[in-house]
Amino acid sequence: MVVKIILLLAFVAVTVGVGIFARKRTADVNQFVLGGRNIGPWMSAFAYGTSYFSAVIFVGYAGQFGWKYGISATLIGIGNALIGGTMAWLILARRTRLMTQHLGSATMPDFFEKRFGSKNLKIAASAILFIFMIPYTASLYNGLSRIFGMAFNIDYSVCIVAMAVLTAIYVIAGGYFATAINDLIQGIVMLAGIVLIIVTVLNGQGGFAEALSGLSGIPDASGNTGAFASILGPDPWGLMGVVILTSLGTWGLPQMVHKFYAIRDEKAVVKGTVVTTVFALIIAGGCYFLGGFGRLFDSPALYNEAGKIMYDGIVPSIVGTLPDILIGIAVILVLAASMSTLSSLVLTSSSSLTLDFIKGNIVKKMTEKKQVLTIRILLAVFILISVVLALIQYTSSVTFIAQLMGISWGALAGSFLGPFLFGLYWKRTTKAAVWVSFITGVGITVSNMLIGYISSPINAGVLAMLVSIVIVPLVSLLTKRPDPEENEKIFSCYKKTAAVQEKD
Repeated sequence: MVVKIILLLAFVAVTVGVGIFARKRTADVNQFVLGGRNIGPWMSAFAYGTSYFSAVIFVGYAGQFGWKYGISATLIGIGNALIGGTMAWLILARRTRLMTQHLGSATMPDFFEKRFGSKNLKIAASAILFIFMIPYTASLYNGLSRIFGMAFNIDYSVCIVAMAVLTAIYVIAGGYFATAINDLIQGIVMLAGIVLIIVTVLNGQGGFAEALSGLSGIPDASGNTGAFASILGPDPWGLMGVVILTSLGTWGLPQMVHKFYAIRDEKAVVKGTVVTTVFALIIAGGCYFLGGFGRLFDSPALYNEAGKIMYDGIVPSIVGTLPDILIGIAVILVLAASMSTLSSLVLTSSSSLTLDFIKGNIVKKMTEKKQVLTIRILLAVFILISVVLALIQYTSSVTFIAQLMGISWGALAGSFLGPFLFGLYWKRTTKAAVWVSFITGVGITVSNMLIGYISSPINAGVLAMLVSIVIVPLVSLLTKRPDPEENEKIFSCYKKTAAVQEKD
């Protein structure tokens, strides 16, 4: 217990110290929200990766999908790295940086207003963003509490409040710059932690070959053995749905693409792509790989009174078999992953609400100082709301982390993915198409919550994203073409000539 407490206190001290150190670089909105658009490749890549992978992945997804698909769940992590990491950076990073800087937009809703010339689009996008960030936040608290409860036997509510207060301190103090520095530190902790945990867990099972052999002897629902140790697992189609949701979904999530707004230059984009890919392969691949061996740790404690498996307890049960120092590292790993994602969510939500909804609508004139103050206040408010809802959610019927994530990612990516992607590349994209994508993304998610015509929120989220990608070009071709002259001004950012030294 002493070792675990020392590790935890050291982590807290570094995190708070970074927030205080970064406070001097939050004088205006550009610095507070975007770090002055001067974030280098390593910090950008780690900020992207740590925002991507949180307790939701380590505890929720790795446990649930590792149990369902066995070792083939590792393919989800590989898909995350290649589609959600490499392809996202190659396709979105450069164009996002150039166009958002050209338009002077600091948030995704603001991008929609300036790209498509509609203030109402900005307000609608801001409302969708604020509402559907909440289930995501609740899932973070849920995952963290499982690990803390196992390691320290601490009550759920205490875990929630402690994580919220710590995150609030460094984000409110240092803004995006503090978040980026902490993401780099937290990312290093995550990398070291996941490697140590996997090696130790497999050694405890007699090594990789012995563990895989044990997994192959476990029968699936049909009574056949070997499926959980196979490459594609017992349900390849279900596996593919998870890969699509967790990989392609990042392309339309505001807190993810926000990282591209702040990149320093195009060289940073190239390096950031490589770093992100390697980071994602180790973290996501490692988490799902670990979760794939979950059935080897089957015990009566993993089942509720109705005899149903409690997926969110699988990874904590695996970690609980480790030596104390590794349990302490696992706690820091999950805390680091969760805090980095939480800080990204609350910063995105509060800045969007301030800049896209309050400024110019409720308060007509806001100075830079007042905007930063309002963002800081809303950061605290949003964290408080998320804490209250997480406590309420704890006693509700929706307790599995993966289901909460499906709802959040489905609505956000289902609304924003198509409009954002085509808005960066295609001049023919229309305002009407963006509205239709917003309506279908939210409509599919909410209607499925109420009616349940698709059994899994994850599959509903996949449907919402695919519909967005198809419906935006379709509606754009059927509606009035945007003003060509205005479009040329917007897309001129990709044609600017840059003077460089001859050696470059």
